[in-house]
Amino acid sequence: MPPAVNRTMSAPEWAMLLSLSVLWGGSFFFTRVALSALPPFSLVVLRVGLAALILNTVVPLSGLRMPREARIWAAFLGMGFLNNAVPFCLIVWGQTHIASGLAAILNAATPLFTVVAAHVFTSDERMTGNRLVGVFIGLAGVAVMVGPTVLAGLGADLLAQVAVLGAALSYAFAGLLGRRFLRMGVRPLATATGQVTASALMLVPIAMVVDRPWTLPLPDASAWGAVFGLAALSTALAYVLYFRILATAGATNLLLVTFLIPVSAILLGAVVLGERLQPQHVLGMVLIGCGLAAIDGRLWSFRQQRRRIPPDVYQGRDI
Repeated sequence: MPPAVNRTMSAPEWAMLLSLSVLWGGSFFFTRVALSALPPFSLVVLRVGLAALILNTVVPLSGLRMPREARIWAAFLGMGFLNNAVPFCLIVWGQTHIASGLAAILNAATPLFTVVAAHVFTSDERMTGNRLVGVFIGLAGVAVMVGPTVLAGLGADLLAQVAVLGAALSYAFAGLLGRRFLRMGVRPLATATGQVTASALMLVPIAMVVDRPWTLPLPDASAWGAVFGLAALSTALAYVLYFRILATAGATNLLLVTFLIPVSAILLGAVVLGERLQPQHVLGMVLIGCGLAAIDGRLWSFRQQRRRIPPDVYQGRDI
C-alpha cells in the first residue's frame, strides 16, 4: 500500500509546484499567440494531441511500457474526461462570454472545492482550519491581483460563470481520481501519457464538428511555435510534474497551483513582454503567499512547538 500523502509539502515538492505554475502560467502567452491563427477547440486538440505524441515517444525511450489492463485505461479515460475534456471545453466556452480575469477568479475556487471533496472522500487529506482559512486568503489574493473591475461582471452571463465553476469542480474531482494511479502501480510518466492520449481521443470529434479544421488556413510559423510550446511544455512536461506531485503531496496541495498560475503569468508578462507590475499585483502575491503558508501549516506548527519549549532550552542552555 502506498504511503499517505504529505500534509506539509517538502522543499522538492514546492519546487515542482512552482515549476508547474510557471509551465501553466506560460500557457497564457502561448495561447494568446496561437489563437491569432486557430479557433479554440482546434487549439485544444492540437495541444493534447501533440502532447500525446511526445509522451508516447518518451515512454519507450525511458525504458517504460504503457499498461494494457482495461481497468487502467478506463481510469485514463475518466481522468482525461475530468481533467481535460470537461474543463477545457467549459472554460473555452465560458471565456467567450465573460472576462478572462473573472474566469481566473472563478477557476481559483478549485482548491476550495478540493479541500471539501478531499475531506469527504479521502481519509488522509482531511480538512483543517488552517487549510480552509488559507484557501480563502489565496482566493482573495487572486481577486486582488486580477483587480476589482472584473467583479462588475459578476452576475451577468450567469451560465458562463457556472460553466467556469463547473470546470473548477471537475479539476477538483480529477485530482482525487488521479490518486488511484499510484495504488495501481502506474508511474507518473505513464499516467500523464495515458491521460492526454485519452483526452485527445475524446476531443478530436468535438473539434471536427465545431471548427471543421480542414476548412481553415494553415497557421504561420509563430502560431506553430506557440502550439508546440503549449503542447511540449505546458501540457506534456506539466502533466508529468502534476502526477509526480499528486502521488506524494496529494490533491489538496497539488491544486494550490491554481493560486500560483496568475502570479507566474503576470511575472512572465513583466519579464518576457515588458508589462508593468501594478501595486495590486504585488498585494495579491503577498496574500497568495500568506494563504499558501497557512495551508502548508509549517510556520504554524513551528510556532506551536516553540511555545511548548522552555525558553532556556530554545536558547540552547541547559535547565
